[in-house]
Amino acid sequence: MSLFQKDIPAPEDVAAVPATAETTASGLASRVLTAGTGTEHPAAADTVNVHYSGWMLDGKMFDSSVSRGEPISFPLNGVIPGWTEGVQLMVEGEKRRFWIPADLAYGENPGGGRPGGMLVFDVELLDIKKAPEPPKTPEDVAAVPESAEKTASGLASRVLAKGTGTKHPAASDVVNVHYSGWMLDGSLFDSSVARGEPISFPLNQVISGWTEGVQLMVEGEKRRFWIPADLAYGENPGGGRPGGMLVFDVELLEIE
Repeated sequence: MSLFQKDIPAPEDVAAVPATAETTASGLASRVLTAGTGTEHPAAADTVNVHYSGWMLDGKMFDSSVSRGEPISFPLNGVIPGWTEGVQLMVEGEKRRFWIPADLAYGENPGGGRPGGMLVFDVELLDIKKAPEPPKTPEDVAAVPESAEKTASGLASRVLAKGTGTKHPAASDVVNVHYSGWMLDGSLFDSSVARGEPISFPLNQVISGWTEGVQLMVEGEKRRFWIPADLAYGENPGGGRPGGMLVFDVELLEIE
């Protein structure tokens, strides 16, 4: 909490969940303080802009965007479960008070300066920024199609959209791309498209299949790659990385 943050008086019902509160199956309790003006609820993947204040059950305020005078934006699936669930109940313009059990917040004794036990938040939902639609699983994700081009290394690919440029990147170049990656069973494991933000990187600092494959492309081109395990992360890489052959759709936006 900022040294310049002024305490906001605790709600009169901060100490316990009132009988008028709605309670969900998870144990999250809330009541509407001000009805909203919107009609749409955010999804967990959406980014929301909110004002909030938070108290412990003894009435001690531990955080407040209101007292800082600046609302905060965040992806709704990147915060405590009580927020992820609770804000999805709201519409734009709504203000709601939440009683969030410890298991949907930071736990009973979280340490690190975080508040423990049940927490009480007043949240005002100012704006919803919808997340981009996740990319559809390719129809040919399960195996390399006959129409694919193959290189000596075993990398296979086919052009999905022709490029507008004429220059191919070198391995030492920095490229800016949009991409999505699937396993052969169709599971999406990563996507800059779903995040709504392209990524830049030196082409010689990624998996071998990318280093080789993106050099085949020109700016504006979109290509699908089937990358064998030995050009990706291996068969059983561990550490949460996907194993086996991987399928990527890559759009080369710019050679920097």
